[in-house]
Amino acid sequence: MDSEDDMQDALCGTSDGDYYEKIGEEDYDSDLMPTDDDMDEDDESDYGFDDNAADDLQPGFRRPQSNYTVLSEKEIQQRQEEAVTTVETVLSISKAEAGTLLRHFKWSVSKVNDEWFADEERVRMVVGLLENPAANVGLDNKELTCGICFELYSREKMKAAICGHFFCDLCWTGYSHTAISDGLGCLTLRCPDPSCGAAVREDMVLSLVSEEDRAKYTRYLLRSYVEDNRKTKWCPGPGCEYAVEFVPGSGPYDVVCKCGNNFCWNCLEEAHRPVDCDTVAKWILKNCAESENMNWILANSKPCPKCKRPIEKNQGCMHITCTPPCKFEFCWLCLGAWTEHGERTGGFYACNRYEAAKQEGVYDESERRREMAKNSLERYTHYYERWATNESSRAKALSDLQQMQAIQIEKLSDRQCQPVSQLKFVTEAWLQIVECRRVLKWTYAYGYYLPENEDAKRQFFEYLQGEAEAGLERLHQCAEKDLQVYLEGDSPQSSFNDFRTKLAGLTSVTRTYFENLVRALENGLADVGNAKAQSVKSSGSSKASASSKGRGGRQKIGSSRSGSSRTVDDNGHWYCDSCTYANAISTTACAMCHRSRI
Repeated sequence: MDSEDDMQDALCGTSDGDYYEKIGEEDYDSDLMPTDDDMDEDDESDYGFDDNAADDLQPGFRRPQSNYTVLSEKEIQQRQEEAVTTVETVLSISKAEAGTLLRHFKWSVSKVNDEWFADEERVRMVVGLLENPAANVGLDNKELTCGICFELYSREKMKAAICGHFFCDLCWTGYSHTAISDGLGCLTLRCPDPSCGAAVREDMVLSLVSEEDRAKYTRYLLRSYVEDNRKTKWCPGPGCEYAVEFVPGSGPYDVVCKCGNNFCWNCLEEAHRPVDCDTVAKWILKNCAESENMNWILANSKPCPKCKRPIEKNQGCMHITCTPPCKFEFCWLCLGAWTEHGERTGGFYACNRYEAAKQEGVYDESERRREMAKNSLERYTHYYERWATNESSRAKALSDLQQMQAIQIEKLSDRQCQPVSQLKFVTEAWLQIVECRRVLKWTYAYGYYLPENEDAKRQFFEYLQGEAEAGLERLHQCAEKDLQVYLEGDSPQSSFNDFRTKLAGLTSVTRTYFENLVRALENGLADVGNAKAQSVKSSGSSKASASSKGRGGRQKIGSSRSGSSRTVDDNGHWYCDSCTYANAISTTACAMCHRSRI
């Protein structure tokens, strides 16, 4: 669309049907923001992606993800039991030995089988599953000495692991209790004898310890399946007990737990597409670090010439008095002692000493550093404020969604005499708003770390970001304000059906735009570089052709795509000479930089 006013006129001054038909004819609706008709086609977007293969931005109402599985504790225990049974059957060993092997090889059944059949003896030695006892104790000995407390006990009060080293029940219990209190290391418990590496099996540990320690040990077993498995991680949501199994390399890392927490499986931060995990880590660190505080101090204060404490001046004259106990009086401009100032140096609101020294370049370095710090701080504040604003808007939208699901959807159902199942489009719109706010929030972190020397990419990014904000605001306004008419008063059925069409259409268009935006940013805005390279290549080809024509009298005709605004490519686009953006053939000015077509 040529202007924001035109967009508003199209939204308010036409019927809903005409509006969605008109979207496809206007300049605003590029391939990145398709109409409903466009979404029914199999055409690829400007970014070279098929809409049917789009990653789900909102799994709650899009097709379900297939690259991860959310597991409850019961399902984890079931998988553990299945793995133990498989190893027990294949290797013909006891259940306790199978569990010991799986914990050593991080619950990988295939790894256990491969290592076992490659060298069973070595595996037994490493894991501690000895075939023959290391210590021989005569069967006739009715009393044995405990190797820890050195007390004499009857054979019935003594126990030994598979190695045959006997210890009394009391020492075994204390040894096991200490190991369980220390954490997950109790799952690989070895014989107390310093010279022995025999494994203490799970069944023996559980028979020795108290009910509380038994519950801890069982919990550690459950945790080991998740924390030792490279494909499984716990959901970081507060109080959540679900785990997520992910197939690495199968798609984006954004997952949605059954508790409702949407997070990145790779770094366990909140879901942050289109920004990568490294950028998120840098952004979070920057928000928490002291560097921005130092930048603010450097940009907005000066050190006292005597005690070096930073002083901020926001109004008043140039006569500064440091706080006690320093109390040094100095000039704010030149930082010289105030005793050397007065009417002869310019009075209280000027300093000719500073002006003279400034002309001589005395303060160039300090002024340059202060100016750089100020610019850096202003740039960071610009992006951070908008990042934080979208986060608060997302939180508000999430609250409105919960209120809609709890109260307003029932009210709307009563007002419009329609079942709740027929009002799903309202919930879908709010879910999309919440998701789009999240994406828009992280685009500001993306923009902050976008190299400043890549002007074309930055201009294109800011254009896409602006269009995303405008589209999201239209959807948000329709879902929030336009819906109130049907919640508060009676309206004809036909009017509500028109509203349904409008809101569902806006939801669909906004979803597709944001999906394409995410993929474009994840690809590093590669289209800008490709278009620029093709423009340079075409320009070079044109020069070579002209040179050839000058030498030989004839020009060889080729089918290369030209980057000139005068030439239209096979897809019906002309390329801006300034920013290389691909524009629709019907436009007379570049949609990104607004430069007229030559």
